[in-house]
Amino acid sequence: MRGRFAALHLRARLYAQIRGFFTERKVLEVETPILSAAGNTDPNIESFSTRFSGHVDAGAPQRWLRTSSEFPQKRLLTAGLGDCYELGRVFRDGEAGRRHNPEFTMLEWYRVGWNHQRLIDEVVELMAAALALTEKCLKVEKYTYRELFLSAIGVDPFAAELEQLRSALGDVRVEREGLDRDDWLDLLLTHRIQPSFPADRITIICDYPATQCALAKIRSDAVRPSTLSPKPFAVAERFELYVGQQELANGYHELTDAAEQRARFVRDNARRCARGYAEIPLDENLLAALEQGLPDCAGVALGIERLLMAMLGTDDIREVLAFPFADA
Repeated sequence: MRGRFAALHLRARLYAQIRGFFTERKVLEVETPILSAAGNTDPNIESFSTRFSGHVDAGAPQRWLRTSSEFPQKRLLTAGLGDCYELGRVFRDGEAGRRHNPEFTMLEWYRVGWNHQRLIDEVVELMAAALALTEKCLKVEKYTYRELFLSAIGVDPFAAELEQLRSALGDVRVEREGLDRDDWLDLLLTHRIQPSFPADRITIICDYPATQCALAKIRSDAVRPSTLSPKPFAVAERFELYVGQQELANGYHELTDAAEQRARFVRDNARRCARGYAEIPLDENLLAALEQGLPDCAGVALGIERLLMAMLGTDDIREVLAFPFADA
């Protein structure tokens, strides 16, 4: 427990530093709902839900614990609030153990008029300030998604045939039935590329395949044709940041098109159904706000426990929690 006391003291110092960082930059701290009538449709994320037993006039009785503060923050941006951040608890059903806890803390912020490339620079600044609290200074290397695959395993993720992706995975044992192209790319990243990231390096990957757009804008004709394909490839304007082999942050040049956002939610639910998962209610409040006009902006979510793990040099999330899930 004394080791956890040290982590709690460091967490408090980190929170103070984060708040100072954004105060200097005139980014407003906000607090948004933890319970929502809508959930996260992402088929790779499972949400907790609960029921409200009060008066029916209060709205839908089924409520979802947020997996991120993204949707309400975007509603605030649409209303004209301007740059904002939230430092708060989020919840994701599923794995608990050395790398994951179903309840954790996320820092999420949005910058109006910025793209993902400009936001990357600010994320690196915040990371450097945080790591300095434990006297760490890490080298930063940035790759496009395509550059990383070509340099690490010699595969062009945009042009390679599916069989080439399968072969590049080698003898890694995974369930291979029913996997699509993006599943194979994810496996190559997590099983072949990510394990080689040096422990003393911040690695940034940007400009993902358009099929991995999530909530990011798509930039057409961003990747020049190769000898394998004469057609230019579009990219999703998103990035991920790793410290060593741990993913810490995921950011986007945010999608502002309400119709496209609805279509992506619907596609997510179709994929959920195909996997035998429950369909999730769409966030109609967000979609209505987007129809009013989300300003051009970039946003990023950063896991605080993962950052504390990097600061303390541990790969066990339980060491940075007051009480992990098994003891809660």
